[in-house]
Amino acid sequence: MQNVNLIDTFLEFKELKSIDRATMMRVLEDVFRSVLRKHYGGDEHFDIIINIDKGDFEIWRNREVVPDDELEDEFTQIRLSEAKKIDDDYEEGEEVTDEVTIEDFGRRAILSIRQNLTSRIMELEKENTFGKYKDRIGEIISGEVYQVWKREILIVDDEGNELILPRDEQISSDYFRKGDTVRAVVVKVEFKNNNPFIILSRTAPAFLERLFELEVPEIFDGLITIKKIVRMPGERAKVAVESYDDRIDPVGACVGMKGARIHGIVRELRNENIDVINYTNNIQLYITRALSPAKITSIKINEDTKKADVYLEPDQVSLAIGKNGSNIKLAGQLTGYEIDVYRELGDDDEDVDLEEFSDEIDSWIIDILKGVGCDTAKSVLQIPKDELMSRTDLEEETVDDLIKIFTAEFE
Repeated sequence: MQNVNLIDTFLEFKELKSIDRATMMRVLEDVFRSVLRKHYGGDEHFDIIINIDKGDFEIWRNREVVPDDELEDEFTQIRLSEAKKIDDDYEEGEEVTDEVTIEDFGRRAILSIRQNLTSRIMELEKENTFGKYKDRIGEIISGEVYQVWKREILIVDDEGNELILPRDEQISSDYFRKGDTVRAVVVKVEFKNNNPFIILSRTAPAFLERLFELEVPEIFDGLITIKKIVRMPGERAKVAVESYDDRIDPVGACVGMKGARIHGIVRELRNENIDVINYTNNIQLYITRALSPAKITSIKINEDTKKADVYLEPDQVSLAIGKNGSNIKLAGQLTGYEIDVYRELGDDDEDVDLEEFSDEIDSWIIDILKGVGCDTAKSVLQIPKDELMSRTDLEEETVDDLIKIFTAEFE
């Protein structure tokens, strides 16, 4: 009965944890051989037969028949008189094989076997989980929210493995409750406190890339390649794509008919604004496309310093910069160039460079204004007060003083 109980316990682990047959056999045999070595001083004279399908096992001990007065090792030898009790035909020098039952080890040994077996299975499961997810870094995983904490969320996959989605790997507008289904990409797998620690992310560029592969067959098939992705998770993203087939429009394929393909991705990313652009080796054209939807008048490139001065009509400056500077920041990350935007002045325009006000305005304030695309007095005045405060993060009193100074210049 003890045999059956032990095997049943093992089969339960096998069913729940999907441990392969060969590993089951090896672990069970190792556990019993460990007990044999402890109980008999060795295991080389024992044969262990395991029948996983029937749920039982047998242990057979092999001993050499020796004369009664020549017994030296009771574990490997048996007296002739005792051998004849088993079978009267046994003679000296022959090998006697008899079965050892689990009850022969005693109650403590049986409990030790159970504990050892459980421990080995748990270790194997940890190793299997680690190996499985180590090979899945960069893949999208779906799971169910099991627990929500302040700094992270515990997610359970279909096999019961525990996954972690930290707060800083979540989109700012993400909100999950227990029982919700979550999709995220595996970004890190490591052992922590002797347990596999699987980290997921919804903010990594790889998550957006995998979503495009799921939604756009041409990307999955390799007809369209994603050259680079940059993101401000939950706000904006830029994706540079290239097609190796002239007959395929990579941007059109990614967006889909009436935006059908990209809408699913946008919803998954909590309405993140996604700009898909054609990749090109022509850096001027690449920067122009990266700053979309703004229309560029001209660009001056310095390849040595990796800087680009972009000139636009006054009404295009705010588009180039974007909300909270998101558009120009992502364009710079996408192209690898530091981008500065300037208003294109007409012949009749009278304006004053911000540097001319250095005696009235602190240099750090001038730098902030330039950082949001304002390099002249009129470019500042053209921006509504509330928007200027939002974009520069300056206090209302400071903004009022700036408007007063610049307005006085043209009166």
